[in-house]
Amino acid sequence: MKRVKLAVIGGGITGLAAAHRAVELARERSSELELTLVEARDRLGGTIATDHAGGFLVEAGPDSFLSEKPWALALCRRLGVEHRLVRTDDRFRKVFVWRAGRLHPLPDGFQLLAPTKLGPFVRSGLFSWPGKLRMALDLVLPRSVSDDESLGAFVRRRLGREALERVAQPLVAGIYTADPDDLSLAATMPRFSELERRERSVILGLWRANRRAPQAGTSGARWSLFVTFQNGMEELVTALASRLPPGSVMLKHRVDGIERRGGGWRVLGGLGPALEADHVIVAAESYTASRLVRYIDPALATLLGEIPYASSATVTFGFRRAEVPHPLDGFGFVVPRTERRAVLACTFSSVKYPGRAPEGHALLRCFVGGALNEHVLESDDPALVAGARDELRQALGITAEPVLTRVARFPKAMLQYHVGHAGRVEAIEQCAAALPGLHLAGGAYRGVGIADCVRSGEAAAERVFSSL
Repeated sequence: MKRVKLAVIGGGITGLAAAHRAVELARERSSELELTLVEARDRLGGTIATDHAGGFLVEAGPDSFLSEKPWALALCRRLGVEHRLVRTDDRFRKVFVWRAGRLHPLPDGFQLLAPTKLGPFVRSGLFSWPGKLRMALDLVLPRSVSDDESLGAFVRRRLGREALERVAQPLVAGIYTADPDDLSLAATMPRFSELERRERSVILGLWRANRRAPQAGTSGARWSLFVTFQNGMEELVTALASRLPPGSVMLKHRVDGIERRGGGWRVLGGLGPALEADHVIVAAESYTASRLVRYIDPALATLLGEIPYASSATVTFGFRRAEVPHPLDGFGFVVPRTERRAVLACTFSSVKYPGRAPEGHALLRCFVGGALNEHVLESDDPALVAGARDELRQALGITAEPVLTRVARFPKAMLQYHVGHAGRVEAIEQCAAALPGLHLAGGAYRGVGIADCVRSGEAAAERVFSSL
């Protein structure tokens, strides 16, 4: 029987997925696995944290995952928790854009960057007529060839300034909290560059893809685009942790470095003896990975340290529903940068998902900070709450005192895939491949969402066992 000593550094969703997959593979291959998962904090889950208070269910960080990326759903099936998943309430599948003091509904059929339905787009008050005509030019513009282009430059070139400022930028800020002129299109939304290469027109390409896609209510659309757990995303963390061997998790244990030890590795920590391992999966932020490998491979450490992060926070409020004048007939609203607001976006959590607020109440979650407005996080929590409340008053007419308030901060947690990211990741992977037994995983490389992190962690575990 083959014996494998594996150390996983980082107890977020990537590290948990890697450790769980290693347990599965050891069982499948009749291997003896000696697993240690090391986490510096006093809890598992990373940015995933669910709070239950007064009948409210508050997500501090991620509140869902994408169903169209298969890895998280497949993991839920293997864990036996798929029945715990809930979909969005698609009766209210609408997003507003807060512009010029009004909430404008995003035109039906608008897919992130471009429209796919003519009528709602033409009737929308979100865009001026010159802006609409400029977007329509995409139908006749020639394709362009670019190895890597910023998302901002792409939208400006294909669809114009209004499409960027009033839709693409605020929607992208809700995902990456980033400046679209810095973001790499190839690393964040390669689908759109592929549409241009294949179809020439982005609008036509989206329209054709939309016609081929399964519609709501068909057998191909069991899940909504976003899914979550009945009792919050921490259910996934709990399910993964419960499948790990007893005694395999070390909390409040900071790793200071990694060094080679003969044919294996040694994980150095400030508390207790060093860990000896045949393989090490580093599932921490890339700046942490950079610190850990600085003496093993300085070039790799430099590349890892070049991946930027931004800080953000969520400010969540519970209100009595009767004291919220707005009908809350959507999933929430986004705010263009040109509006110069502190709030980047607001999710109507109790509308989007069931069971998020007690009867007769509403739960609203605001996002602040990010790469474009990081200085707002220099304020203390009461100031963040006051600022968010003032902007909710202007957007939704809410003047009442909240019955619940929560603030969660995420310093240097929001990845920024800048132009050139794909090339940097390829260089990182080449360096890592020259270090047998050392594996990098996480959102820093090829996808920031939960599904992407699951894929990355599981792929690292599979590399461990494929090398045996």
